[in-house]
Amino acid sequence: VQLQASGGGLVQAGGSLTLSCTSSGGSSINAIGWYRQVPEKEREIIATITRSGSIHYADSVKGRFTISRDSAKNVVYLQMTSLKPDDTAVYYCKDITSSLVYGRDFWGQGTLVTVSS
Repeated sequence: VQLQASGGGLVQAGGSLTLSCTSSGGSSINAIGWYRQVPEKEREIIATITRSGSIHYADSVKGRFTISRDSAKNVVYLQMTSLKPDDTAVYYCKDITSSLVYGRDFWGQGTLVTVSS
């Protein structure tokens, strides 16, 4: 299972970005999570989409971020709006289903999002 996160960049506060998580080797309907991490802090989960399509958000991004899936392309997106400087982080995606099945974590490489004030 391999994942690749992309779409990060520099954006002004209030702006928008859309991240993509492209997966290969896993089912197109696997549960996928988006996480983010800032230096010296633990990686935090911010959005998940399950195999059944259920969606969950961390309170910190609820109402501003939207997770969605294109099963045909095996891509999970994270649309981020109303970005704040506190959203600055390296964003990662994880194949949660495969991680549970195989007993090891499958992460994409991170993509850096920088929100300027």
